[in-house]
This record gives sequence, structure tokens and C-alpha cells, in this order.
Amino acid sequence: MAVAVWFTVVIGVVPLVGCLFWWWNDIWYGLFMTTLRPIKGGTKLPPGHMALPFFGEMLTFLWYFRFLRRPDDYINSKRHKYGDGVGMYKTHLFGKPSVITFLPTSNKFVLRATESFTLKWAYPDLVGKSSVVAVHGKSHLRLRSFVSRSINQPDALRLIAIAVQPCMIPALQSWTECGKITFYDEIKKVTFENIGKYFASFEPGPTLDKLKEHFAGMLRGFRAYPLNIPGSSFYRALQSRRKAQAIFKEELDKKRNKNDGCNLPTNDLLDGLMNLKDEEGNHLILLLGGFESTVILTMWVVYYLAKYPEDENMDLKRSKSEQLVTSDEILKLEYTMKVVDETLRLANVSTFICRTTTKDVEYKGYTIPKGWNMIIFLRNVHVDPKNYDDPLCFNPDRWDGSKLPENFQAFCVGPRICAGNMLGRLQLALFLHHISTGYKWQLVNPDAKVKYLPNPKPEDGLEITIAKL
Repeated sequence: MAVAVWFTVVIGVVPLVGCLFWWWNDIWYGLFMTTLRPIKGGTKLPPGHMALPFFGEMLTFLWYFRFLRRPDDYINSKRHKYGDGVGMYKTHLFGKPSVITFLPTSNKFVLRATESFTLKWAYPDLVGKSSVVAVHGKSHLRLRSFVSRSINQPDALRLIAIAVQPCMIPALQSWTECGKITFYDEIKKVTFENIGKYFASFEPGPTLDKLKEHFAGMLRGFRAYPLNIPGSSFYRALQSRRKAQAIFKEELDKKRNKNDGCNLPTNDLLDGLMNLKDEEGNHLILLLGGFESTVILTMWVVYYLAKYPEDENMDLKRSKSEQLVTSDEILKLEYTMKVVDETLRLANVSTFICRTTTKDVEYKGYTIPKGWNMIIFLRNVHVDPKNYDDPLCFNPDRWDGSKLPENFQAFCVGPRICAGNMLGRLQLALFLHHISTGYKWQLVNPDAKVKYLPNPKPEDGLEITIAKL
């Protein structure tokens, strides 16, 4: 008799409990939550599945991104099941109920409606409450305007172009002496030295090396689960941020002491930020954003050009006697800029970005509750065959050279479009010019697998052999 009872429990109750567990988030957020806190305009949530309590769809997300290494199939599986509809699905990721957007129109709706969706870039404790990505309203406009003038206007770009090349040129020469290098590691050194110099006047040495180490620790926390306990990636990222802050605070104190002594400022970006707002978060996030995006994109442009070489830069080299080129000269190279934009499309660093709803939002018949995360999949826009022909093929000729297409979202859209978009394109083009006019290189492992978390890069860090022409 007892065996029969247990058999009945196993056959009947256990599957029921498992099914309830699997659909718990959908039941809770779709029924109980909307009943307990009625939503203005109705309770129709976007289609989708919210999966397990607490974990939500994180296991599914990691399955596609980390194990299968087919991130596009994460969205495609939802599109196959639910259709494109209005370009959004409900889910539960990174510890919160969320809505994913993935079509150009739904992405733009979220990115432009700043009164309804506030920025949620990584986590406030990690990026700093006063950073350019975290402030809002007049504070954001003021800080963003300063940053744009400092790094993205023609006069600033001319100064930066001349400032960064003296580090690029000897680095390229030194790589040929090694013969084979891991490009990701080497370009990190060059990029961080340049950004540290321009943004905060840090000279190469132990301090800059420590800062680079701390920034690497912070980056590992941006895609980690927000579990702030000793030993977790997020906890270690917070520790790295505090150590980086201490370095910046020391540098700020030195600058204040120099200014008190009537010495002239160094006129770097840190000087301006010190006068604008004395909070360390600003400096950290500006350096961090410029550092990682430039490293990843430069790595991918070298990867793609190992397979698709171009020689337009040789014409510019033959017309000049000096090594350094100006920003005006580089930005006029039509095919070079096509290569840059095609790299940005295919290798966009931000696979997705996050916002949070500040109020209940209605969009084409669906309601998104206040406090939910909005996960904007930028990558899907760039690899969707509906937006680009043969989207996974590297084809610079798809660009007409006059303007970026409507479905290009590598720099985001709306009021928070990347403040350094022109600087990013310039840095890529400058490096491309110098490596293509003086060197030849090959991929050591052309079929190396790609890791997509936290950012896409070849598993071998892009090993190449490099030699002078």
C-alpha cells in the first residue's frame, strides 16, 4: 500500500510541482502581481517565458551565450516560437523581471523615451552614481556636453590623433621583433597607455599598470550576476573599483595641490572633470568605456582584415613624407571608414544594453510594469537578414560612404548616443592606417572559436604573426 502511495506521488505530484516551478515567474508576475498592484491601461504583458523563480531564464541565456556560443540563436529561438510581433518579449534575467527588445523600431522606442526608461548600465555601485552613464536630466546634459567637446569635436579629434600615434608606431615595430603575439593582450597595453595619458596624464609605469589591472577586474563584473558576497565576480569587481578610485583620488589630490601652488594644469580630461564635478565615478567610467570598446574593436578589425585586406592607405602614405597623419586626412579615406563601420556593425561591443522603467509603459497594446528591466539587444539589429544582406559576412562595400543607415545602432540612438562615437571611429582608422601601410600579418588560428561573454573575442585572444612589409 505504501509503495502504491509513493508511486502515485511520484507520478502525479512531482511533475505538477515541477511544472509549477517552471511557470512560477509567469504566474506570479502575470497574475498575482498585476492583481495586487493593478496596472493602468491593462495587464497584457508581452509574449515570452519567465521560467524559474530567482534564476529566471539565466540558464537558457548562458546555454546560448557560453556553451553553444550562438548568441543570435537566443533571440531567434524566441522569434521562432512567438513571432516578431512588436519586437519585444518578457523574460526574467539578471535577477529581475525584464522585457527584451530586438527590432530597430522597438529598440528606438526605448532608447528615445528617456522620461519612461532610465539608464541601467551594469550596476550603480559599479559604475558610480555620478558617471555620465548614470546621471539624468540637466546633470547628464551638462556632463555629456563637456565630454563631447573634450573628445568628439573636430578640434579635439585633431589633438587626439597626434597624441595617440607616437604610442601606436613603436608598439607595431616592437611586435615584429616577437614575430608572434597575442593581439588582444598587446593592444590592451597600447590602448590603456594612450587613454590613460589623454584622459588623466598618467605616464607608463607601476601606477598605470595597477590601474589597468583594477579595470580588468571591474569589467569582469559587468556581466556577472549581482551577487555581492566574497568570492563572487561581482564582489571582486566592486573591490577593483574601490582600488581604482583610490588611485584617482590620489591623482586628484596631486592636481589640486599643484593648482594651489599656481602651477599650470595639464589640460587633460581629468582637469576639466575636476572643475566640473569632483566625484571619482566620472573619471572611472569614461576611462573604462573608452578602454574596452577600443580594444575589442581594434582586435576585430585586425581579424577581419587578415581575411579581407585593403590598400587605400598606401596612397595616403605615398603622398606624405612624415609618419603621423591628421584626423582630417584619415576621416576622408572612404574605404577605410567603410571598413571601420563594417567592423562596428559586426563586432559591436555592446551586445545589449539595459534600461529600467520609471513608470508603467504601454507599447502597441502591451504593458511593461514600472521597475522592470528593459534589455535592448543591439546585436540582433546588425545580424538580422531583414536589415542587412548576408549579415554575417564582412563586406565593407555595403556602405555607401555618405551616411550610416537607419538600422545602424552600434553607438546607440537617442539622447544617450555614445558621446565618443567619432573618437572611436578615428582610433580604429588610425591604427588601421599604420598597420596596413607598414606591416603584414596572418591569423595563427583562423578557425578559433569565439567567446561571447563578457565581450566577443576569439578564444586564443587573436594570435597573429606580424612582420614588416
